[in-house]
Amino acid sequence: MLTLIFTYRNRDLERLKRSLDSLCIQTDSDFEAYLIDYGSEREIAEKVKDFSKSYKFLTYKYHPCFLQPWNKSRAINSVVKDLNSEFCFVADIDMIFHPRFIESAKKLQYLNKTVYFQVGFLNPKQSFDGFNFQDFKKYRKSTQEATGLSMFPVSVLKELNGFDEFYHFWGAEDSDMHVRIRNAGYEVEFYDQEILMLHQWHESYRSQNVCHLDNLLQISGIVRINLMHYRYAKREKKTKVNGKNWGKCITEEEFEQLEKSEVDLKLTTKKEDVDHLLYGILPVALDKILKFQVIEQRQKVFSGIKLKQVLKRGGLKAEFYTLKEVNDKLLLHLISFYRENPYNYKIKKKTNCIEVAIKLMNKS
Repeated sequence: MLTLIFTYRNRDLERLKRSLDSLCIQTDSDFEAYLIDYGSEREIAEKVKDFSKSYKFLTYKYHPCFLQPWNKSRAINSVVKDLNSEFCFVADIDMIFHPRFIESAKKLQYLNKTVYFQVGFLNPKQSFDGFNFQDFKKYRKSTQEATGLSMFPVSVLKELNGFDEFYHFWGAEDSDMHVRIRNAGYEVEFYDQEILMLHQWHESYRSQNVCHLDNLLQISGIVRINLMHYRYAKREKKTKVNGKNWGKCITEEEFEQLEKSEVDLKLTTKKEDVDHLLYGILPVALDKILKFQVIEQRQKVFSGIKLKQVLKRGGLKAEFYTLKEVNDKLLLHLISFYRENPYNYKIKKKTNCIEVAIKLMNKS
């Protein structure tokens, strides 16, 4: 049995349909697939759930983490940690599979070897009307640097605690997994004997990166940070990663608890307020839900005292972060030290505010 794992959030259903339809005509039907919806908007999730019922081989799972940044590693791990199959293939809804993909992949299965596949990248002008895999001849082939489409022995993934969940947004989690597998003494092979998958064109995810505050929950420079983390794993010969709760996603019950909790802390973007939150409050506020708001403020308000008088008396002018700077510091802090904690993260543009609810637990 081969298990395919698709990760998903708010993507085009037509793209997904083309991918799943290509699995309906496989020469070997002894496979299963999981579609892990990692936080699509509720309305989209309902449509995807209904759509998934058309495919007997497909199991749809939804995680209510739309108030958290994208984490492909945890989405994959949420399946791997309890998987009974000997092998799994990390798929992509952009892939259109050759009718012999499952048959060919099974011939490459060895318990000590991970195999990743060369794919053909289609261009945006190519039509899918009357689609036949063999009709597509013109495409750019991926190189050994493209590590995303891989078939793993499940036992190896479990031994290493799955994909490193530090990696959020996009970048390097697949290459990191390959490096750690090699560091643990197992083989990784690039299969380029034939093209068994075609990649539907889309704009680069990096083109979605913005430098201003955005509801997509982004961090400036995260791609470079991910790259440095990958290089560190390679240099230090890392193998096993993550904590004991690897693969655990926020539940509906936890989500509702966070939403219903009351705001018990309001701060400004004053630097000492934000820094004290990160290093003085979060580490010691254990066994509780902490809900706080950081409200943008750009200048110090002195009640009844003129600024000149304060400065004359030796006072210091307050310094403030921008709300974007607070966002980057806070999100990076959460994914670095609190990523296993249930949390909801909101950017409220109307009130120039960031609101976070997090369940803080005693790690002892």
